Amino acid sequence: METKDIYSETVRHFLAPVLPLLDDPSVTEILINGHRTVFFERDGKLNRAEFQFPTPALLMAAARNIAEYTGRSIDDDNHSMDARLPDGSRVHVIVPPSARNGVCISIRKFKKSTFNLGSLVQSGSMSDEAREFLSLCVLLHKNMVIAGGTGSGKTSLLNALSAEIPENERIVVIEDSSELQLSQPHTVYLEAQPAKPDGTGRVTIRDLFVDSLRMRPDRIVVGEIRRGEALDLVQSMISGHAGSLTTVHATTANDAAIRLETLSLMSDVALPVHVARMQVASAIQVIVQISRFLDGSRKIRALTECLGLDDKGNYRFQDLYRFEAAGLNEAGRLLGELRPTGAIPTFAEEVAQMGFQDRVKLTHKLFNSAAST
Repeated sequence: METKDIYSETVRHFLAPVLPLLDDPSVTEILINGHRTVFFERDGKLNRAEFQFPTPALLMAAARNIAEYTGRSIDDDNHSMDARLPDGSRVHVIVPPSARNGVCISIRKFKKSTFNLGSLVQSGSMSDEAREFLSLCVLLHKNMVIAGGTGSGKTSLLNALSAEIPENERIVVIEDSSELQLSQPHTVYLEAQPAKPDGTGRVTIRDLFVDSLRMRPDRIVVGEIRRGEALDLVQSMISGHAGSLTTVHATTANDAAIRLETLSLMSDVALPVHVARMQVASAIQVIVQISRFLDGSRKIRALTECLGLDDKGNYRFQDLYRFEAAGLNEAGRLLGELRPTGAIPTFAEEVAQMGFQDRVKLTHKLFNSAAST
């Protein structure tokens, strides 16, 4: 029996109280707040489970078993850790005294990706016309940022967008913790590594980004921008590596741009604020805003083009598509549609220039000049 199989059994043994949730395909997240309290997410909504761990010691044993499997440490000197279960599910652990309720374990379950833009249309996350628009943006090598809050579906949408990248392109995927699952044959996955107990062996997203630029990528896909690696991504976008895709925590297009600007300033490069802003404004072309609504549904709220800076140095945007709500149905589910605003993207003519006229079917109003050229 291989090491992974052994740990798969031991992890299931230690997590036995929540096995029904781990084995339920409809459950997407499991949140253990101390040994007595367990919540889970299903269909975008949180529910309290009846399960609990018999004692705090058994819950701590589960946390230490996960740490041992992944080579992490969870002790007096390491109050938290990020790890993965043997099945690929993402785990965050934080222990007392930092966690006042007791050991907290947050599990985002691994689910083999079946997402593509078509499946997101079927689930009501976007319209068929928006699907065509996003597909064309990927083909045109537009630099795209997916913005949204925690649990809004950013990673699923990034997976779906990445599926539109042509198979003949070389893709380098960079992540803190591997979640993306691309179907293209020429995909290289790079994953950051935490430091070992002796402090050595740490590999950051920035380290991997430097590596990726030497690997002849046609596309760079970064799972999430959180720190100073934002500057590396922004500068690569404006220096020839077009068509990059990433996600960021933000609630509006303007917030997404400011977030990238702020993170760029967190790098070890002394960069004036106005220079960071100019670079972000030049790098980002399309921002996809996704949200989780009160009914638990996840929908694209807006597709927005970044138009650079105005004469006062502020970001300029235009919404190309915007979600319009139409109330709730009898089951309490949100109704509405992602509709075009009437604005024309500045890159409309590129569709014809790149020979993609035959792909313009539902988006002819946006790419009318291109389609008729």
